Amino acid sequence: MSDISLIFDRAIDDSIRTLKSLKKLESGVAKAADLIGQCLRTGNKLLVCGNGGSAADAAHFVTELVVRFAKDRSAHPAICLASDGGLLTAAANDYGFNEIFARQVAAFGLPGDVLICLTTSGRSKNVARALEEARARKLKTIALLGRDGGSTIGMADVDLLAGSNSTARIQEAHKLLLHVLCQIIESRLT
Repeated sequence: MSDISLIFDRAIDDSIRTLKSLKKLESGVAKAADLIGQCLRTGNKLLVCGNGGSAADAAHFVTELVVRFAKDRSAHPAICLASDGGLLTAAANDYGFNEIFARQVAAFGLPGDVLICLTTSGRSKNVARALEEARARKLKTIALLGRDGGSTIGMADVDLLAGSNSTARIQEAHKLLLHVLCQIIESRLT
């Protein structure tokens, strides 16, 4: 077997194992979907954040909600807190990188809104600060985590932990969880 075949086969096997492990998160996914549904039904919004690849996944999730996932429907209010380069660099420069999301939660977050955070390590200090700020402002919170959840586990109202030590596999799992949430939301809300 060539190196490419070995790498490819191992990646597929690891991905399948990680994705199958998500079945144990069904009750957490249901709770997350309920929080999001309640938020959107009452005219509130979603704030979504993450770093690096998780920032890209946050932007992707927001796009699916604002535009559409699988069918035409009304737009849902969602903001990706990782998308505005000017705002991010100003907040990092003036308040420090750990405050880039918390500052936006303070600006945009209202009681009834939901903050959704993605962190593959569970150790992102700026994500933890966003969760703290959200709690202080009475937002509901959902955290998509990886590995053992790190220092962030238990900070959110709902934790969805992708149990893998591979960042790539965790991101794949997070993408699936976000797509499942999109599908549930679209089936419940028009």
